[in-house]
Amino acid sequence: MEPVRYATAAGRRVLLATVLGSSLAFIDATVVNLALPELGRDLGASAAALQWTINGYALSLASLILVGGSLGDRFGRKRVFLAGITWFALASLLCGLAPNAELLIAARVLQGIGGALLTPGALAILEASFVPEDRARAIGAWSGLGGIGGALGPFLGGWLLEIGSWRYLFLINVPVAALVVRVALRHVPESRNPSAAHGFDIAGLLTGAAGLGGLTYGFTAWPAHGAGSPLVLFPLAAGVLGMAAFVLSERRSAHPMIPPEIFRHRAFTGANLVTFLVYAANGGVFFLVVVNLQVVAGYPALAAGLAMLPVTVIMLLLSARGGALGQRIGPRIPMTAGPLLCATALVLMSAMGPGAPYPTRVLPAVVLFGLGLALLVAPLTATALGALDDAHAGIASGVNNAVARAAGLLAVAVLPLAAGLGSGSLTEAAQLHPVYHHAMLICAALMVAGSLTAFLTIPTRLAKPTPNRSFCDPAAPPTQTTTSA
Repeated sequence: MEPVRYATAAGRRVLLATVLGSSLAFIDATVVNLALPELGRDLGASAAALQWTINGYALSLASLILVGGSLGDRFGRKRVFLAGITWFALASLLCGLAPNAELLIAARVLQGIGGALLTPGALAILEASFVPEDRARAIGAWSGLGGIGGALGPFLGGWLLEIGSWRYLFLINVPVAALVVRVALRHVPESRNPSAAHGFDIAGLLTGAAGLGGLTYGFTAWPAHGAGSPLVLFPLAAGVLGMAAFVLSERRSAHPMIPPEIFRHRAFTGANLVTFLVYAANGGVFFLVVVNLQVVAGYPALAAGLAMLPVTVIMLLLSARGGALGQRIGPRIPMTAGPLLCATALVLMSAMGPGAPYPTRVLPAVVLFGLGLALLVAPLTATALGALDDAHAGIASGVNNAVARAAGLLAVAVLPLAAGLGSGSLTEAAQLHPVYHHAMLICAALMVAGSLTAFLTIPTRLAKPTPNRSFCDPAAPPTQTTTSA
């Protein structure tokens, strides 16, 4: 098929398929947080099980997202995108029908695999499907429409919880995925990269997944079993060994998932360190705030879901301006100031207790948090992508995405432990309230560390100009670019 133009029916259909497909993965990564209190009550799930409801998805997604992009380049982006959508829909059906927490967690892991197949493909399809002069408009439209989807996600999730059950959050994915498959089969052109490497970094995939999985399991099990338990010690040891083996395998592999030489660029390394710290904090915020608002503050599910909506709205309105500011004055200042604003907001959020009034106690902190992210995220993404030459844009994007997702994954595992949850419950107000307070202060400290890292490692100016990046979902990695065939 020939490349399509933006202002045509064919272009709109390609955009429809990619926006709906990627929105499934973006929204599902966060809206499930709204359902955690009801999940805990309905399935009798422990705090660790609720953490794994989030982390099962995040672990498989973070482990496989680089592989998903490689598979698309090699076997066809449309084909892998469709496989990911279908897989995601079937896994969502299993989630919606799960009779207990164990099967729900297993289905969430399967969901993450589908997400890893479809997420890299959406932007790659846009870049390969549209004529070169229309690609920027198409990606901008994808970003803006995806942002609207992110804004509507909490409203839709809260509404489904109030009229029905947590199961509806998963079951609604099935008809949406069916629509995406129908449109993509008929209207999305196939593309691949004929020069893509034919080898896969199997050792890197297995060691990276073992490292992340071992650390996540060990930290999640720690509160319930204690530091000396074999259920904690052995997974943590396996995680450390797995990460060490991953580093060694990447240095020796002919086709590494993450080429070690890219970290010789100070700005790239610094940007990814900042990403890790900031998105670890973000992971904790979007995991715990909506739970705290329901369990401790007494908000209904819909109100809790809408409470963070101003963050998304501010990002939609101001992230492009943040990118323009970063281009004009350089990335160091906004990347230093943005996390400090977020840290201040998190200190305010830590005080959100029983009966917290939204206009005076919640909204000011949420608005300040959104302003901090709007100042930070576009320059951060531009630096992560612009620190390397154009030939490495796809790798830079994939690494930055993987770092952000791994940070959020580990944050959900570690934060309750670090905040003193012990063997307590995330659905009991008396036990959650002090844990939430301490967790927000830890997230604030992570933001301050991100600010300091940016100040010390990010140059005043990059060696070459970088384009503005938009931003879709404040709980997910920034919008990225991809290479095309």
